[in-house]
Amino acid sequence: MGMPRHDPIGTLPAQGRPNVVEIDAPAIAHARFSIGDVVRHRLFDFRGVIFDVDPVFANTEEWYEAIPEAVRPRKDQPFYHLLAENMDSSYVAYVSQQNLVVDDSDEPVDHPAIAGLFDDFTDGRYALRREHRH
Repeated sequence: MGMPRHDPIGTLPAQGRPNVVEIDAPAIAHARFSIGDVVRHRLFDFRGVIFDVDPVFANTEEWYEAIPEAVRPRKDQPFYHLLAENMDSSYVAYVSQQNLVVDDSDEPVDHPAIAGLFDDFTDGRYALRREHRH
């Protein structure tokens, strides 16, 4: 018999392995959009630029329950923070991936916070200011 097999990334079954804890965590979907992308809401008439991404739902249960059940998105998908605008105002929105589509208008978003986060608008997307990059 040789040495026990080393499993640094947890690919062996947890049963029978000492000191292994199984975690019941939601699956994380691949984010379709990136920071700086300009997107539109699939159902409602607003658009915005993405300034942050949560791999899965990370807002309050109260916020989630306030969404009408017929259009309530799944929690196990990326959610995006947007500097958003509609015909009447600008605001911050939190939107599920299933409810976003690419905005192909090539028009900049008119939101007062854009200048604080982004440098310029080129080829339909915004470049994050250097001081905000990791």
